[in-house]
Amino acid sequence: MQQLLLHPCYFGPISQFVALAKAPEVIFENEDNYQKQTYRNRMYIYGANGRLLLNIPIKHTGEKKQHQKYRDVRVENDFHWQKQHWKSVQSAYRTSPFFEFYEDDFEPLYAKKYEFLLDFNYDCLEVVLESLQLELEYKKTETFDPVAPETLSDGRYLVNAKSQTKQDLEPYTQVFESKKGYLNNLSIVDLIFNEGPNAISYLERQELKGLDQ
Repeated sequence: MQQLLLHPCYFGPISQFVALAKAPEVIFENEDNYQKQTYRNRMYIYGANGRLLLNIPIKHTGEKKQHQKYRDVRVENDFHWQKQHWKSVQSAYRTSPFFEFYEDDFEPLYAKKYEFLLDFNYDCLEVVLESLQLELEYKKTETFDPVAPETLSDGRYLVNAKSQTKQDLEPYTQVFESKKGYLNNLSIVDLIFNEGPNAISYLERQELKGLDQ
């Protein structure tokens, strides 16, 4: 597989980490414009009532025609979103096999205040890499190119929460599966809390649609 180009996400979907786990080197898109309806500021977990959206509120510039750089997007901390999100994660996964094992690594992310969304997402990435025991070399772009160079495998489409290519991933045991059935391609946290040390081998077994591997 070539060098992989990805967007930093809020505990991105499993599909993104399938690509990441197989890449010899990853380059994160650091210079693009912010877009709504993406995993930049949202993740989906498996709650007691099924698929649950956790969305990070952001500050709006108030200028509709002006595009805002992803790296300049500020978190709206007037809302107690971190407390709400962590409570939702606890409720969803406290009975999962490996939640207690990883809990102390994830909780600090919801206690520290962040000004910029991108900083929070990179910290989320580091926690996931540590949880997966995955050593990853990555760089960050210095300019934005909507068309990726031929030397790169472009995985930026994996950030799209609404119009993404449907990925059929191998089922694994989920906490509320007996009530609501298996939910495909949730946040990477769902895989980590349910599969623990087996998560990395799971990622390496999967194949993605739409990505030149």
